[in-house]
Amino acid sequence: MGPGLYSEIGKKARDLLYRDYLTDQKFTVTTYTSSGVAITASGTKKNEFIFGEIQSQLKKKNITVDVKANSESNLLTTVTVVELATPGLKTIFSFVVPEQRSGKVELQYLHDYAGVNTSIGLTANPIVNLSGVFGTKGFAVGADVSFDTASGNFTKYNAGLSVTNADLIAALTLNNKGDSLSASYYHLASPLSSAAVGAEITHSFSSNENTLTFGMQQALDPLTMVKARFNNYGKASALIQHEWRPKSFFTISGEVDTKAIEKSSKVGLSLVLKP
Repeated sequence: MGPGLYSEIGKKARDLLYRDYLTDQKFTVTTYTSSGVAITASGTKKNEFIFGEIQSQLKKKNITVDVKANSESNLLTTVTVVELATPGLKTIFSFVVPEQRSGKVELQYLHDYAGVNTSIGLTANPIVNLSGVFGTKGFAVGADVSFDTASGNFTKYNAGLSVTNADLIAALTLNNKGDSLSASYYHLASPLSSAAVGAEITHSFSSNENTLTFGMQQALDPLTMVKARFNNYGKASALIQHEWRPKSFFTISGEVDTKAIEKSSKVGLSLVLKP
């Protein structure tokens, strides 16, 4: 019931406005072995290119091991240990083969009044990331910074706050080293039909430009969801997602530039199969 991690500030609005929208074709299937290993294979077609990925996941008590291989010959291994030494603490170790400088250790700690996330690269001159949120479920403030020990410079520093009540979540974040300011809100209009509306406005100080995105969602029935969004540049998107069996979804999404309808339409498809 605490404030969560920094990445959760504004997450409800971002999920409403951007999650599940796609302009590619994606297929994902998951199966389980008799020993409990989850194996997930996915393929994505983007323009004329096809990208593939296969992932295996094994959970044993409080330890989870993920091994992921993709079509670019990279092998990502992640080991997660939950509540190591103390409740609320999560330890994550990851590395990518063959990238020798990819090793990283990450610690996440959740408390009733705080959420802290820190990571450090396993190199001679690592990049150190630190984010923290303090407050309650109803009000939280936080910051997110990255420091490059090789150059002695901060590569990232962001800050944000969020206000949450029963059906409304508002967030304000300062990103890109203070160059952009974003404000977002999410309003759950009807819990029974999952009807919700949300918006995000971002101002760039360097270009003096504003981007406004507005979106909504509505459940047609307990298994079917529709979403739509529109921004001030004339880009309109919509999707319909149907859960045709438990944990298995079919999604069709479309995007069009209303200022150039005849040549800008894009359609995306996604099929997720789980036992």
